[in-house]
Amino acid sequence: MKVIVGLGNPGRNYTATRHNVGFDAVDLIAAGPGVEPFRSRFQAQVAEMKEAGEAVLLVKPETFMNLSGRSVRQVVDFYKLDPAADVLVVCDDIALPLGKLRVRMSGSHGGHNGLRSLQEQLGGPNYARLRIGVDAPRGDQVDYVLGRFKPSERPAIEEAVRRAADAALVWVREGIAACMNRFNGDPDAPKKPKKPRPEANDEPKSSPPAAGGTDPK
Repeated sequence: MKVIVGLGNPGRNYTATRHNVGFDAVDLIAAGPGVEPFRSRFQAQVAEMKEAGEAVLLVKPETFMNLSGRSVRQVVDFYKLDPAADVLVVCDDIALPLGKLRVRMSGSHGGHNGLRSLQEQLGGPNYARLRIGVDAPRGDQVDYVLGRFKPSERPAIEEAVRRAADAALVWVREGIAACMNRFNGDPDAPKKPKKPRPEANDEPKSSPPAAGGTDPK
């Protein structure tokens, strides 16, 4: 079984806030075909699905952000999972530009209270995480992450959430390395043209040095 955890805060007051983009990505996956309805379990809202023959559990902790690890720990213990191989956490990141994704196999919590709680509950940082950039705070950090996106920011964050949902399913199907390779780059960056490979008979041949002289460098 694979577990995709979206971090956020429960309740209407936090819907569509910067801190809830992890919830948004999981909700987008859950809107796809063949996903069971969410139900309360493990101090979370959970939904079951299958992806490429793999059982997947979608998890939205209801413990509020700074206690998210309690819910994930219950899931890991119940199903006897290895967090390093079986858990992907989707969350916001104020250190990334708006809409940018970053996938990592492990790492520090970086001051994120949800990731801090997971690290405490799981006994270390060895679980995959997919961060969605929400840009740096302008003013108080708490008010910023609990605030909603400006209308001008919505297109970028909606596209980022869509890509994050796609990335999570690639992680299930192909693993963390494929997910990092495909989604850590800048999707808007122009692709570099491939250099043509020289034919075997087109390789340049070096000229012999002039008689009595040395080969110039």
